Amino acid sequence: MVAVFIGMILLTLILPSPTNKVREKSMKGAGAKETTSGTKVETELFPFYLPWNDSSNTIVSLSGLLDRPAGKYGHVYVGPDGHLYVGSKRIRFLGVNICDSAAFPRKEDADKIAARLAKFGINIVRFHHLEAPWASFNIFDKGYKDTRHLNKEALDRLDYFIAKLKENGIYVDLNLLVSRKFTSADGLPKEIDQMDWKDQHVLGYFVDKVRDLEKEYARQLLLHKNPYTGMTYAEDPAVAFVEIINEHGLIHSWLGGVIDRLPDVFKKELQKKWNEYLKKKYGTTEKLCEAWGGSESIFGPEMLVNGYFENGVTGWNVEIHDGARASYKLVEGPSEVKGRALEIKVEELGSESWHIQFNYPGIKVEAGKGYLVTFWARAYKRATITISLKQAHSPWQSLSQVVQVELTPEWKKYEVALMASSSDDNARLDISNLGATKTTYQFAGFSLRPFKGYALRQGESLENGTVNIFTLREYGMRNPNARRDWIEFLYALEEDYYLDMYNYLKKELGVKALIIGTIVGCGTPNILAKLDVIDTHAYWHHPAFPGRPWDPLNWYVINEPMVNHPTESTITWLALKRVYGKPHTVSEYNHPAPNMYDGETAIFLATYAALQDWDGIFLFAYGSLDDWDSRRIRGYFDIDQHPVKMASLISAHMIFVRGDVKPANELVTVELSEKDETDLITNLKVSSWRLPDGSYVGMPEYAPLIHKVALIVNNSPKPDHSLSPKDLKKPGNGIYRSDTGEVIWNVSDPKNGVLLVNTSKSIVITGFCGGHKYDFGNVIVETGNTLLDGWCTIAIHVINGDSFSNWKHLLLIATGYTVNKGMSIYDYESKKLILRGSTEITSIPRFNGKITCYKLWGATPTLTEGIRAKIMIHTSADIEVWALDNTGARVKQVPVSTEGEYKVFEISPEYRTIWYEITIKQ
Repeated sequence: MVAVFIGMILLTLILPSPTNKVREKSMKGAGAKETTSGTKVETELFPFYLPWNDSSNTIVSLSGLLDRPAGKYGHVYVGPDGHLYVGSKRIRFLGVNICDSAAFPRKEDADKIAARLAKFGINIVRFHHLEAPWASFNIFDKGYKDTRHLNKEALDRLDYFIAKLKENGIYVDLNLLVSRKFTSADGLPKEIDQMDWKDQHVLGYFVDKVRDLEKEYARQLLLHKNPYTGMTYAEDPAVAFVEIINEHGLIHSWLGGVIDRLPDVFKKELQKKWNEYLKKKYGTTEKLCEAWGGSESIFGPEMLVNGYFENGVTGWNVEIHDGARASYKLVEGPSEVKGRALEIKVEELGSESWHIQFNYPGIKVEAGKGYLVTFWARAYKRATITISLKQAHSPWQSLSQVVQVELTPEWKKYEVALMASSSDDNARLDISNLGATKTTYQFAGFSLRPFKGYALRQGESLENGTVNIFTLREYGMRNPNARRDWIEFLYALEEDYYLDMYNYLKKELGVKALIIGTIVGCGTPNILAKLDVIDTHAYWHHPAFPGRPWDPLNWYVINEPMVNHPTESTITWLALKRVYGKPHTVSEYNHPAPNMYDGETAIFLATYAALQDWDGIFLFAYGSLDDWDSRRIRGYFDIDQHPVKMASLISAHMIFVRGDVKPANELVTVELSEKDETDLITNLKVSSWRLPDGSYVGMPEYAPLIHKVALIVNNSPKPDHSLSPKDLKKPGNGIYRSDTGEVIWNVSDPKNGVLLVNTSKSIVITGFCGGHKYDFGNVIVETGNTLLDGWCTIAIHVINGDSFSNWKHLLLIATGYTVNKGMSIYDYESKKLILRGSTEITSIPRFNGKITCYKLWGATPTLTEGIRAKIMIHTSADIEVWALDNTGARVKQVPVSTEGEYKVFEISPEYRTIWYEITIKQ
């Protein structure tokens, strides 16, 4: 057992030693657990939910901390320090996303929802998916076939809801383009109707008519006067942000293959702009050809010894994984090819499409070099495979772009150019995704050769406007000079889109709110920093859908606690995207259900957002229209009916909004110029969802766990003082201590991580803390065992007072596992049942693999774990401790004893609660 002593302000880890004995007590057992007093009780889950309409003024209510109405001090603005302000004071936002039809609650519900949000300290709502095509009720009038007429009833409901939010001190973030499905009735070509709605959104970057439709919608929504506030959304100071487009970008879409699959009518629009760009830059085809280096391509020697299967499958590996079944043999190939063909018959699909693949290892590739793959192939029914270069050794990383190739029942010759993003002496040619379709594949005549690429193809001319666009597949066929021009063209188009939309919103519509382009990751920091705010999103183990997207019968989440993975965490992902001198927000965040450790969600985000001194954090998502009182977790992202996630928002408010965790003392910066960004993209060192950020220019992944971190981009102000990565030294013991001493992320035991927060007004322990004792000076916490092998969260906050040595009221929140009654959780791979939600559960075996509940989310109510702990508070005063009901009202007094200078009490499942009030007797 490990005991930890934590000084009142400066966290100091002291391990047991002969000269420094720390008070500790072993709490062992499984199933029947031992409490701190030695009495054995069964670990219990008990029914517990937080009422959807509760706004009662109890000890847990934070509504009094919000300034009412929102906007009373004027519009939110960016101060000279790059942070958000209202009036003369700094403001931080703690928010939730309310999506699709839930954004339009009935008026009789809107008052209650707004008041409840305020109770939990939420001071902003992000309105997302207002246009959701899957929702029965959205912002568009379904009486029309187009998406150009707003739904008057929806708008009235939205107006009323926003007015009530404003009254309660809650600001608004309005999203413009999220899930709108454009149609030919909007005046667009008929091909738009066959496109996926997400793919459609790339068109606004280069199709003027689509951009005009986006502007039309912005005008309709933002210049509409809310009758309940008497203001338009453009002028209302309660509107803090307006977002142009959600999770999108032209380069992001190109890297994701969206441009490749566009209908020809839209490819021609892009080609027209491409030729105009080249003509403006070079003037003539002759000068273009000269700049690109001529029209010939250069090939190197053959790299495959047995590409035609003359020696059977020697040199090739056929891989079949994790429950997939397939057979393979050599058969006669097409008449055009000498040699034989490899036939792979897929008999049973695995859980992932890559579970059936084949590859050729032992290849040496060089970063920045091109390689041309040619082969013949067919499939008995249409199927899509992928071609790429990968490491032929652990960690099996990708070394090139991944190119999709659609196979048909007819033999066909394919040509794929790959660019190596990194050098490797043992790479492999990888043919994968065979496990996506149950069919028979045949392959023949493989060749792999170094390739410098074409400049101009035959028939391409600037004068005729016939230089082809570079689809992702075509990109590798072009030489380096041509590729660079293509990336610079996409970059310029993307920048133009955001600046044009920004100017339209600010100058033509007069929008006073701050403007966000999209998230860094889908857009680049240099482009997005030209707008007002830098935004980011992250999910710890987002649901994966190996087959059809969002298939409710074929999905999983990885059941890993983030507390065990500090340098692979969402914190590093988010922090390495911050731009110095710009407000930083995280407008979507979650650890999706049924991850058993999802109670850590808000604690981690709030703690490190405070340490990094960010400006806003939002959990995703809140509510369901006409199902507000579900009393159960409805799906992956539910917050409002997840009692642990909702309760932890109180801790998040104290840590982040109130500012109990201080910002780090030191700032670490790295530079990322526009040229750096285009170089990284040109050489395909980035991916569709991870465009350039600090990870590509030397920022260590552990740095955000210790110091503030930021990017210096082209137009960034220069900090007075900052460290560089070379000034840092990575902790070697698995303990990441903030430079303030207030936060420690301890993975010295890699399987049992713990996050410790110790400030003058907040103490938090989250992770595998069961059976351990933590001395914070004025407070000692001794935790019992739990259902999840010791995993839980205990948070104590000063409600009235200025510190743990001078207080009147404390709030204790103790949370563990939460599940719906009857919710069935399965091992995704074996299909075996792991558990079914029940009050009879006494222990849960640790399982860190893929889990799913299919559609079996269970019934009301949610069942929540009661946590056992012994709490010792250093005080000479007499205190009372009360177990609270689901509104925060007192229901049962907890016995208190005295041990020396400490008042002592124990919490346990018998109190059927997750929170307790501690008060000085008057």
